Amino acid sequence: MSRFWSPIVQTLTPYVPGEQPQMQRLVKLNTNESPYGPSPKALAAISSQNNEDLRLYPDPEGAALKKAIANLHGLNSNQVFLGNGSDEVLAHVFAGLLKQNKPVHFPDITYSFYPVYCKLFGIDYQTVALGPDFEIDLTNYKTPNGGIIFPNPNAPTGRSIARAEIEKLLARNLDSVLVIDEAYVDYGTESCIPLLQGASCPENLLVVHTLSKSRALAGLRVGFAVGHPTLIEGLERIKNSFNSYPLGRLAQAGAIAAIEDQAHLEATSAKVIQTREKLVSQLSTLGFETLPSTANFIFTRHPKHAGAKLYQALRDCGIIVRHFKSPRIEEFLRITIGTDEQSAELVSALQEILS
Repeated sequence: MSRFWSPIVQTLTPYVPGEQPQMQRLVKLNTNESPYGPSPKALAAISSQNNEDLRLYPDPEGAALKKAIANLHGLNSNQVFLGNGSDEVLAHVFAGLLKQNKPVHFPDITYSFYPVYCKLFGIDYQTVALGPDFEIDLTNYKTPNGGIIFPNPNAPTGRSIARAEIEKLLARNLDSVLVIDEAYVDYGTESCIPLLQGASCPENLLVVHTLSKSRALAGLRVGFAVGHPTLIEGLERIKNSFNSYPLGRLAQAGAIAAIEDQAHLEATSAKVIQTREKLVSQLSTLGFETLPSTANFIFTRHPKHAGAKLYQALRDCGIIVRHFKSPRIEEFLRITIGTDEQSAELVSALQEILS
């Protein structure tokens, strides 16, 4: 602890990202990265920008990328906000939209960056318990509140909510912002972006996306939010008071190409879904209990084996998964869906461990 720290630094418990180990031989199933590469068109676009123009600042507005996102989703460019990964977008959301006089509400088991942002920005918050089957029960989200945020599907559980149920929540939560974090939406979850199309776009709905998962560009750091133009204007004010050039030339070029290559997204997402369903079935034959998932990961436990011990045993085999030392979920493993070959290696290792 340094005597030169600002007082708030001493109170923070930072988010702990998934481990990025440097082991030589490794099956890495712990950070929900795509097992498949980015769109070849995205890689070509990145290469095309790797030239002497890097001496110049990028477009601070990201106009071409905003237009590509708007065209894909049937929106206007003034409904799109860009950030350096969805984590930065979320930081601006907490600072610019969720710092209110009433507490922001989110699930008690969810993306652990949410309480970190609340502590950083001095935001009061209240957690809402997941149901007995680890589901988000939207009837438990009552007004008044300073905003509601949750991932759909939720992380780390992988469970999702139908868009019609979210519409009902939106209809009764008219006095604060509802933020849907759709980082994993492309693996079988209904997106709420269609609710933002046309003249009936609600003033208080914001949907956050990342290109790190299904678009396989985690190393590029691109995220975006879409919503009513007045919400986007508020986020732009925060961004331009913090970092007016968040996305570099390479990031913008690669992101545009990735957004426009919908065929690559659909093909790789379909592969992940197929592998996920096969893996869940194989784990079931080994006695695992797995929550329903529409993400590129599963949340599973074995009733006769401690989660921490299974995690360590897999690590000893060179297979890295995620384990959380938190109430209610300490017996679960979160396993990223990899290739069929990686899944086969995982199942083989678990068979040996359980025997």
